[in-house]
Amino acid sequence: MRGTLITKTKRGEFQVPDDPVIPFIEGDGVGRDIWPAARYVFDQAVKAAYGEARSVVWTEVLAGEKALEKAGALLPEETLETIARCRVAIKGPLTTPVGKGFRSLNVTLRKHFDLYTCIRPVRYFEGVVSPMKHPERLDVVIFRENVEDVYAGLEWPEGSEEARRLGVYLKEAFRWEIPDDAGIGIKFISEGNTKRFVRRAFDYALSHGRKSVTFIHKGNIMKYTEGAFREWAYQVAREDYGEAVVMEADLAGTAPPGGKIVVKDRIADAMFQLILLRPEEYDVLVLPNLNGDYLSDACAAQVGGIGMAPGANIGQDVAIFEATHGSAPKYAGQDKVNPSSLILSGAMMFDFLGWKEAARLIEKGVAEAIRRGRVTYDLARFRPDAVEVACSTFAEEIVRNF
Repeated sequence: MRGTLITKTKRGEFQVPDDPVIPFIEGDGVGRDIWPAARYVFDQAVKAAYGEARSVVWTEVLAGEKALEKAGALLPEETLETIARCRVAIKGPLTTPVGKGFRSLNVTLRKHFDLYTCIRPVRYFEGVVSPMKHPERLDVVIFRENVEDVYAGLEWPEGSEEARRLGVYLKEAFRWEIPDDAGIGIKFISEGNTKRFVRRAFDYALSHGRKSVTFIHKGNIMKYTEGAFREWAYQVAREDYGEAVVMEADLAGTAPPGGKIVVKDRIADAMFQLILLRPEEYDVLVLPNLNGDYLSDACAAQVGGIGMAPGANIGQDVAIFEATHGSAPKYAGQDKVNPSSLILSGAMMFDFLGWKEAARLIEKGVAEAIRRGRVTYDLARFRPDAVEVACSTFAEEIVRNF
């Protein structure tokens, strides 16, 4: 294998060479369209930023429908071994059947590598048509806990022996009445996993000059899971970041001291209203798994949809960056769909690697291409002044605007 592997220092920091080997998963459906477009943008950004001094050595690994066809498995062991060895990877969308069939490959990857933090930046790009009057007021980074809560997948179907036995046990031990025809799932949130995740959110807020961190939860009802999440998050804020933060409750309506991060918390259902009414009051948002999933897409809708939303799943030893939308198989092979989610996820990846110049070029290129109105169909159909271009042409427009 050409290139050099990313390693970790004794302090746990990623050590990135000038020619890192980075695995990619093309993805199902429209992955065959958006990955080539994204790779072109990535390579051109690295070349524009560093000349011949740096380059990415891409290596394909298989997952999803392509893996099933070529390797006989949806997620081959070789794919997992390569990602573990290379530490940083990027992927297109993978298909997940609803109801029956295999559990989400995305969730499987997160659990296998303990990718406990999902990061979703959501911002507005001038020229994207939004249902909001002032979408530019929203600029948040959503931190979603990634391995616990109901998304951990501890559930049993109605009629199964496991559900029956658990229902009987809950009735006998706790007098909890569970209907005989119910599927049953377990929700758990732990102190250790919550605290490591919250620390990552504060580290990000400090390193990226963010002004506030807001814990979002349903602790008024689920007191021992999401309520505990809130309490543990506040413990991290006070004990680990005390000199850098100030509690919203202590401000009493006054302005925070210069440079201090304001720490807030909000009930989840109220937050869905507040992010619409007063989005400028929020910055880094920290949530348990399920509510983080909902709010990520709701925020993306305010700025034009998840086609513009990048994402990352990061653990202690591995980081995987991904398009946040689905595989849209009906558009596959048409060179039509918007590649921005995957391209902006690549910008996040370069930022994570410390290649910030390349990351900024990508963000600038996307912003300028959209502002000038030579865009894919999903953006062009709402703009009378826009010119619709193919997915591959849009990638060329991005590079032209570095």
